[in-house]
Amino acid sequence: MCIAVPAKIVEVDEDKNKAKVSVKGNLLVVDTSLVKPKAGDFVLVHAGVALEIVNPETAEEIKGIFDTLEELYKSEA
Repeated sequence: MCIAVPAKIVEVDEDKNKAKVSVKGNLLVVDTSLVKPKAGDFVLVHAGVALEIVNPETAEEIKGIFDTLEELYKSEA
């Protein structure tokens, strides 16, 4: 099973098929060979690869699910 996290595109380097993304305030560089995003887009990222462009509502919904899971984990620890 793979889990992809939503990330917001901060900057795109089309020449290298790379983009800088923000995930929970952390900046990462991901491969964009599978998609053609622009700054401001949201993508699902797994293993350093942007797999799919998603709309902001979907990205927020997924973030909410992860936040809920994190809270449940903290309450059980």
